[in-house]
Amino acid sequence: MSVTSLDDGIRLGIYEKALVGNPLATPDDWAGFLAQVPQAGYSFLDLSVDESPEREARLEWGPRQCRMVREAAESVGTGIGGVCLSVHRRIGPGSADPEVRRRAREVMARGLELCHELGAPVIQIAGYYAYYEDPHPDAERWYGQLLADAVPLASRLGVVMGIENVDGTDVTSIRKAMEFVDAVGSPYLQVYPDLGNIAEQGLDPAVELEAGRGHMVAMHAKDVRRGEPRRVEMGTGIVDWDKSFQLLAAQHWTGRLMIEMWNDDAPDSVARCVAAREFIEGKAAGAGIAIQRP
Repeated sequence: MSVTSLDDGIRLGIYEKALVGNPLATPDDWAGFLAQVPQAGYSFLDLSVDESPEREARLEWGPRQCRMVREAAESVGTGIGGVCLSVHRRIGPGSADPEVRRRAREVMARGLELCHELGAPVIQIAGYYAYYEDPHPDAERWYGQLLADAVPLASRLGVVMGIENVDGTDVTSIRKAMEFVDAVGSPYLQVYPDLGNIAEQGLDPAVELEAGRGHMVAMHAKDVRRGEPRRVEMGTGIVDWDKSFQLLAAQHWTGRLMIEMWNDDAPDSVARCVAAREFIEGKAAGAGIAIQRP
């Protein structure tokens, strides 16, 4: 019997939008798509349920479809680390429209069930109240209420919710995300920091990462510029990688770090993923953080 090490370290994953293709229905589709993950040297993939019709439709997957995706991942030797429930950007939990808030609750429930059926331990909850609407004075309260109401289902299914600090004007910091975590007081509601969004908002990573100490269930790594929270090549933006990894090392943080990229089906997408991984591995090693390889 093989023995898994208890040594410290982090595992690196990749966002599905960094890869080539958008798999639809067949096991071969999914196996071919997911094979890019170990090919690029990553341990796991995070799937997305976003505003596009194709990915939002994943909320309707049943046990058979989820089992097919799990088995495809196993067949190529990778894992599904989590689901990014980005569709709440459009279906806002803090919407002024009660019908949209009702739908946001359905999305949360089905997203948790989807994670459970895929065997994904973490669901990332975007910190948007109602992105496309004018701010409502009750938006933050409605958002927080949804998180609190989702905890019983999350705990029954064994899926941890992680609030992501986002671009925009809502949950823009780990400190803000921790207000919801502290108010709910459940191990099934934690934070999912985005190192890039800390920099894009002009915040101090020392303050933000300290605020999340002991509650950072997973983490996003992407590069950014002010006003450009996406599609900035790794290492060319403003994220202070050396400082960020030194801070994580001082906390002895270990867990899953997902590199968030959008390669837009570029033919060299796998090579771009390899370059991003090597960059992050180098920065982590410089801070004395070990990478647990697949």
